[in-house]
Amino acid sequence: MNETDATLAADVLLAADLRGIDSHGVARLSGYVRLHENKRTNMKPNWKIIHETPSTATIDADNGLGLVVAPKAMEIAIAKAKNVGTGWVAIQNSNHFGIAAYHAMMALEHDMIGIAMTNASPLVAPTFSKERMLGTNPMCYVFPAGKYLPFVADMATSSAANGKLEIAQRTGKSIPKGWVQDADGNDSIDADELKKGGALLPLGSSNEAGHKGYALASVVDIFTAVLSGANYGPWVPPFVSFLDPVENLPGKGIGHFVGAMRVDAFRPVEEFKKNMDNWIERFKNAVPVDENKKIIIPGEPEFWEHEKRTKNGIPLNDKVVDDLKSLAKKFNLEF
Repeated sequence: MNETDATLAADVLLAADLRGIDSHGVARLSGYVRLHENKRTNMKPNWKIIHETPSTATIDADNGLGLVVAPKAMEIAIAKAKNVGTGWVAIQNSNHFGIAAYHAMMALEHDMIGIAMTNASPLVAPTFSKERMLGTNPMCYVFPAGKYLPFVADMATSSAANGKLEIAQRTGKSIPKGWVQDADGNDSIDADELKKGGALLPLGSSNEAGHKGYALASVVDIFTAVLSGANYGPWVPPFVSFLDPVENLPGKGIGHFVGAMRVDAFRPVEEFKKNMDNWIERFKNAVPVDENKKIIIPGEPEFWEHEKRTKNGIPLNDKVVDDLKSLAKKFNLEF
């Protein structure tokens, strides 16, 4: 990569680690190297807008890393929102884009609502299926507030992100029931189950509620890929090392979707922020089940972790450190 793009990609990864999303930080670096070595990603992409209206655009990322193209797409969405109130950008022919919150939160400094989502490696079985058809397909919605921290809902549409399984693998721990099923569709607590042919479960996991996560993951898949011209469903090029890309693809690369909405396109910013503060304050003061447990607003734990890690440093798992040492040796870099 050129230095500008490399710095941006590093910033996205570090943002994940600072927010406590260890599954999407520097632990991902070896995976990007693997994609590069397998000639599955373009480190010097010539991305371009292939369709555009005053409020929308579609980008062909030229098989570059989503870490780089997604922030640039969000800049386009923000610029469009400044002009016409909202901006929406669909991206095709891309790769893994890190945490969705990084891109969505770019809207905050402009008093805008931010949205970001992506499809991902097919690891999730639809409700009542044994076949892996969808990705963890995360979505993020960000709303600015006044005196309180912004509301940041950043989540996978599966019961757990694959990165959570990877963390369990690195620490040798089992995983909670309801995260995965084995190849026959039975519940499993084995963190290595996906490598044995199993599947992640949709948000809600059980047959009674899993259809909700299945529907949300499908919405993300359609927004990011069917709309943009990227690959969708089981045809999404996998990031994980234990899956091989399939042939006869219906689209190009993986897909993202980002958006920005000016608050003052709907009402005065200060009025909105005052009501957001009131909303947050009321929810924080909701009666707890246990007096020792606080009601948390989405995004607060990550902001608290960012503050703590900025001050004290980012803890790294020993296996992640070993990966980084191996990369340093491979590329003759000082560790």
